Order: sequence, then structure tokens, then C-alpha cells
Amino acid sequence: MIEDTKTWGCPLDEDLGAALTGDFLARHAADVEDAIRKAAATEILPRFRRLADHEIDQKSGPHDLVTDADRLAERHLTGVLAALLPGSVVVGEEAVHADPTTYEAIRGDAPVWIIDPVDGTRQFVHGDPGFCTLVALAHRGVLLASWTYVPVPDRLATAVRGRGAFLDGERLRAGSPAAGRELRIATSHPDYTTDEQKRALLGLWADGVAPRACGSAGLEYLAVARGELDATAFSWEAAWDHAAGLLLVEEAGGAHRTLTGEPFRITGGNALPFTAARDAATADRVRELLSDGG
Repeated sequence: MIEDTKTWGCPLDEDLGAALTGDFLARHAADVEDAIRKAAATEILPRFRRLADHEIDQKSGPHDLVTDADRLAERHLTGVLAALLPGSVVVGEEAVHADPTTYEAIRGDAPVWIIDPVDGTRQFVHGDPGFCTLVALAHRGVLLASWTYVPVPDRLATAVRGRGAFLDGERLRAGSPAAGRELRIATSHPDYTTDEQKRALLGLWADGVAPRACGSAGLEYLAVARGELDATAFSWEAAWDHAAGLLLVEEAGGAHRTLTGEPFRITGGNALPFTAARDAATADRVRELLSDGG
């Protein structure tokens, strides 16, 4: 464990981003991976397909669920990750639900861990293995590293800014869609969109495009990074859903665009919907379709 910021070579008032992607991750990437696997092994997997009714709650409505697995896995990760990097802060989905003001840390000067303990809680509750754990490390709005852990069947995707994306140690390359084939796009469910966003998403119902409703956002980003899905089109900004996946897609060679053509910012204020795609040309095409729909 790190005793103070000088242990990994850079005090907080120097070039912290470079230090985090250098000395810190070189020393502690395996520790982060271990923490994620342990959180899943102790808090998530023992409850998979074994959840009791009292372990499931609603947040904003019947489609927005939280379980004891979410809460306890986030608590586990929060303690370990904050201790690994003294001076860092944690923004976790369940902590923000309890106290929305904690989300502001994403816009602050401290390194921030962004956590979604169970991305795809609805699937998890229904016994579907389409869920994952998402962790990202950012500083001043810049994504530096990410981890996408798929407990079933035990797969880990990682990315470090400027150093590539990997799945179980093998390099990920998103590539480009095959010429003449329909674009496969995962989109926000209409229940989670405003009327204006619905109109924009309708632009995807066009010749040469095959849209479908998304599942776990983290798994959709992984599919883009692997070249199995051509793009996403999402209408919400919650950083815990997007941070890990956006860096994974970028480092696999992909790109992301908001409705105004700018890259998505985890600090917020984005023009929505936005897209992440296998390459820049596809991102631009999807953005144009969304603009036409709006």
C-alpha cells in the first residue's frame, strides 16, 4: 500500500496525470484488478441467482434497481481504491444516489475513481449474466485508466490512456465496419429518454442501420472495442456508466461524439444523445443520423 504521494514519484501539485499513468499504474494495476475480482467474488457472485426479495430495492422506479450486491461491492471497492491512492476520491453510483453532491468530485482537482459496482443490475436481478463491474481512474476530467470486469464468465478488459486496450491480456482493435453491411447500433431504451432525445434516436431508423435496445452499457462498450458492435447511441451522462467504456473504445481505435460533434466529457454538459463507435468515420455518421432525427 502507498504511504504517501511521494511513494509513487509525484506530489499532488505536479504533473499528476502523467504520474498516475506511469509509476502508480505500473505498481498498482494488479492491485486494482485484485480488488475488483475480490469485490465480485465476495459480494456479487454469491448473490447471483440467489437474491432474496429484501436484498432488492427500487431507486427512481421499477426499472431502476439496486441490490445488496451493488451496495456492498461499491463499499469494498471504495475502501481499497481510496487506500491505494491517498488523496484520491471516489464517485460511486450508489454513494451518489445517497448523496448527489458527491458527484461534483468528478470536476475537482483530486484523482477520482469512478465506480459502477454492478452495471446491468436489472439483468443481475433476473439471473441474466449480462452484467459487469466498471472502474475508471480520472484526473481533471481526463480518463487515465479503466477496468471492465465480466464476472460471468470471468473476463477482464483494461485500458490505459496512450497504451492500448486489452481483454485478458490480448490487444483489442475495434477495426471498421465492413463496407455495405448494416451498422449495428445499441441505443438507449425509450423509457430513459426525453421527447427531444427520442426524435434524435429516430434518425437511426434508416436504411443501412440496425438499431437495438442496449443492455449493460459497459458490455456494449466492450462489444464496440472488440468489433462485435459498430456503435452505441446513449442519452444519459452518468459517468459510472460511460467512463470505463469510453476509454476502452478510444484505446481500441474507436471514437466518440456528442450531438454537436465534440468528444463526450465525463464532467458533463454534453449535447445528447452521443455515440461511441469503432472508428471516427462511423462516429461521425451516427452523429449525423442523430442530428437528422432531431
